Amino acid sequence: MARKFTASKSHLRPDPRYGSKLAGKFINCVMHDGKKSVAQSIFYDAMEIIQKRLPNENPIEVFNRAVENVKPMIEVRSKRVGGATYQVPMQVNKTRQQTLSIRWLLIAAREKKGRPMSVKLADELLAAYNREGNAVKKREDVHRMADANKAFAHFAW
Repeated sequence: MARKFTASKSHLRPDPRYGSKLAGKFINCVMHDGKKSVAQSIFYDAMEIIQKRLPNENPIEVFNRAVENVKPMIEVRSKRVGGATYQVPMQVNKTRQQTLSIRWLLIAAREKKGRPMSVKLADELLAAYNREGNAVKKREDVHRMADANKAFAHFAW
């Protein structure tokens, strides 16, 4: 049986400017159609915008804190029990937390229209750094959904 190739941590390279594996992963997620240089320029322009707006802060630290602020601790999963489907709250593992936070940040940035992607990305990262914005709202919605369905937590096995 053929195994599907997945890009794991061992294949992930850190980004060239900051040496951060998280930034390298983020750049890979920004990338469309294999155009990594375009994705890198978008990310690094966003970091420069963050540097201008918060001159006392290190932009990569702002980025790391923004990703941390968006990570969900708990989420709901559908579980079928006896013909009924329940939304069961479950813990989220570390890699999925990181993946979801990156995905939500990029979706929130791409939803905004009328400006360059680097500006939209910088705005969303700064909003997430300050615990506001659409990505943090998405996290709060997921937590609220899990809290509303905690009566079904005993189905989590």
